[in-house]
Amino acid sequence: MKVVVLGAGIIGISTAWHLLERGHDVTVVDRQPDAALETSFANAAQISVSYCEPWANRDAPLKALKWMFRDDAPLLFRPQLPFGEGWQQWRWGLQFLAQCNDAAFERNVQQLVALGAYSHSALKDVVRATGIDYHRLERGIAHYYTEQQSFDTAGDAAALMRKYGVARRVVSTAELLKIEPALSAFAGRIVGGTYTASDESGDAKVFTQGLARRCAERGVEFLYHHNIVRLEKAGNAIESVAIYDRSTSTNRLNDAKTRQLKAEAVVVACGSYSAPLLRTVGVDLPIYPGKGYSATFALLKPERAPFVSMIDDEVKCAISRLGNELRVAGTIEVGGYDLSLDTPLARARCRMLARRVEQVLPGVCDTRLEEDGGAPRFWTGLRPATPTNIPYIGKTRVGRLWVNAGHGTLGWTHGAGSGKALAELISGEMPAMAFGFCGFERSRQRAGLQAV
Repeated sequence: MKVVVLGAGIIGISTAWHLLERGHDVTVVDRQPDAALETSFANAAQISVSYCEPWANRDAPLKALKWMFRDDAPLLFRPQLPFGEGWQQWRWGLQFLAQCNDAAFERNVQQLVALGAYSHSALKDVVRATGIDYHRLERGIAHYYTEQQSFDTAGDAAALMRKYGVARRVVSTAELLKIEPALSAFAGRIVGGTYTASDESGDAKVFTQGLARRCAERGVEFLYHHNIVRLEKAGNAIESVAIYDRSTSTNRLNDAKTRQLKAEAVVVACGSYSAPLLRTVGVDLPIYPGKGYSATFALLKPERAPFVSMIDDEVKCAISRLGNELRVAGTIEVGGYDLSLDTPLARARCRMLARRVEQVLPGVCDTRLEEDGGAPRFWTGLRPATPTNIPYIGKTRVGRLWVNAGHGTLGWTHGAGSGKALAELISGEMPAMAFGFCGFERSRQRAGLQAV
């Protein structure tokens, strides 16, 4: 089957790889000059099957209200005018609020853990088959708490994960320091933590680009530097995808030489940009961007740097070692498609990440800002979030049109499995997990799951 995959992030490239494995003829389209240069570029680096809690929970509405006037808030809603594209934020917010209860939270966790476990297994298979080196560390993920009230609820979260097969356990401060001695300088602030040995970390960009190269070597056609002009419909099915080459055309669409790609299946895996593209052909999915930030620092004292990937509960950031660098990522800003790093708000959120790393791991890496002689690499990307945090994987109501999007902050965790699952669905197979795939009602009924 001829398949066109729109998007060359971790989701799109994983989809392309697994389609290739099943004998399909694959073309990948992306506006960037290489794979993984947008959402997958500099994320938190964690494969976190055990830390997949949805943003929506019973405490989220009150916390969001308290955080609205904090520039460094972990989750910041920036209300847009409720007109045009701004209406999508309001609609998404109302659907998000509907998920802020215990029943919805557990139902969503069940699906996220199922996809996470399936994806982790798929990732291991791909690594064994390809040998890609991406600064992988199989040392688990530790979650440390600095507030007793928050730590008192850690047992409930760990128990919920264990209920669905993930070995996340509560640990004391002393045990946490044995697991990761690099936290010793910050030990006086830590009241306890949780730890999951089966989780891991690694560089999503390096992995995705390596997998893309292997796809190309095996015959996948890559159309980089190409913008998607539109999806062309004939009746209720996609007839072709109109694209143009940015590298040889002016930025004015009417001057561009448009090319038509025909395929038996088209997969939309464009992250946060999937929703507006799909709406042009009548497929309306509540996927909205959450602006996330990261900072990458050079290590000054590698011998004191952590090998275990960590989550800081107080500021809701993740810390991961990538070779001779340290990546810290966190905060979500729900406020449209803005990607600027030079606004006062963006600078405040970047400074928060640098300040927190210096507090937790003093002197371990060069956290000086540029004006002080440092060279941190700050980055921001859009996390394509659904109100449930459950991605849309499956077929749409439009013939020959498939979707693999809405992974939020878990694109790296769920990437390999999402690509494999969609490739299986396109090939007429049903993935072996309890998950509500789009357009497959029977799978939802068999799994006893609510439709996503």
